[in-house]
Amino acid sequence: MATVSQWVPFRTLAWRECHRFLRIWKQSLVPPLITQSLYFIIFGAFLGARVGDVQGVGYAQFIVPGMVMMGVINGAFSNVAFSFFAAKFQRSIEELLVSPVKPATILGGYVAGGALRGLLTGLLIFAVSMFFARPAVEHPFVLVAFALLAAVLFAIGGFLNGLFAKSFDDAGVFTTFILTPLIYLSGIFYPVTALPEPWQTISRINPILYLVSGMRAGFFGNPEIPVSVSLGMVAVISVGLWMLALRLLKQGRGLTA
Repeated sequence: MATVSQWVPFRTLAWRECHRFLRIWKQSLVPPLITQSLYFIIFGAFLGARVGDVQGVGYAQFIVPGMVMMGVINGAFSNVAFSFFAAKFQRSIEELLVSPVKPATILGGYVAGGALRGLLTGLLIFAVSMFFARPAVEHPFVLVAFALLAAVLFAIGGFLNGLFAKSFDDAGVFTTFILTPLIYLSGIFYPVTALPEPWQTISRINPILYLVSGMRAGFFGNPEIPVSVSLGMVAVISVGLWMLALRLLKQGRGLTA
């Protein structure tokens, strides 16, 4: 009975989050498609002709996994970060807190909604990439696994960002100063193995590197990092962030704007 009673609020929260970003699709889905198309034109078409093949594939194809991963990460993170902070700012989060909905259900509903936006964004970017690179997919299950992990991981990260943010400016600070540099330094536009030491070793601290490597394994089957290592690393970080977010939510930390 408890499972059924929590399923209804979970489904409602997840659907509300999905309905929110689908209602404003011109703001939530179109901008990343335009941005990624420009990346493909500039880096894939213009620069790619001079770079040549990278790891056995054309440069335009080489950057596709990173472009898709970037869309998944940004979509999942921003959806939850700004949605949860808006709930704090409007004090609508208090309605959930006084209801019989469990903290895990609240967290799960927000994460599910954010993850769905991230996955939809990544799927649309993949569709756009077919016009520029026509990438092959050698291991679809590996690709889907890493896309799901990335969506969940950064949806949880977005929840933590929204939890700690005190203003709408705070909600964007993490994206600007931490998330964006991590994305661009994760090997999206270059193979990490081409970096000199100590930068190659330093890059392995970046969790997004493992997601990009795993996604590239799903496309081309030649990861820079073993798939099992990447899966284990991302899974451990995801579980750790989930437990942290759930603990903070139960303690009521950061629930006032």
